[in-house]
Amino acid sequence: MEPQDPTTAPPEPRPPGPRVAITYCTRCNWLLRAAWMAQELLSTFRDDLGEVALVPATGGAFSIAVGGEIVWERVRDGGFPDVKALKQRVRDRLDPGRDLGHIDR
Repeated sequence: MEPQDPTTAPPEPRPPGPRVAITYCTRCNWLLRAAWMAQELLSTFRDDLGEVALVPATGGAFSIAVGGEIVWERVRDGGFPDVKALKQRVRDRLDPGRDLGHIDR
C-alpha cells in the first residue's frame, strides 16, 4: 500500500441527492438496457443525483424509482421508456422548472 500524498486534498463532499434505483430482470437479460438508462441519467443529471443503483430482480421486473417513488414501471406504463420520457419524469421529480434543452422540444 502506497502512502498518501499529504499535499493532496480529499475530494469535496457534495450535498446528498436522491437515489435513483433501476430494477431490472436478470432472467430477461435487461442489464444492458438498465445500464444504458443509468448512463443517460448520470450524464444529464450529474450534479443532482446522489447515486444511481442497478437492482437485479426476476419475474420480468423493470422499474425506475427516484427517491423511493416509482416514476416508471414496465407493466403499468406499457413497456420501456424512451430516453426523452425517462429524463422528463426524473426532471419532474428533481427540478420541475429545469429546461432539458432539445429533449423538451
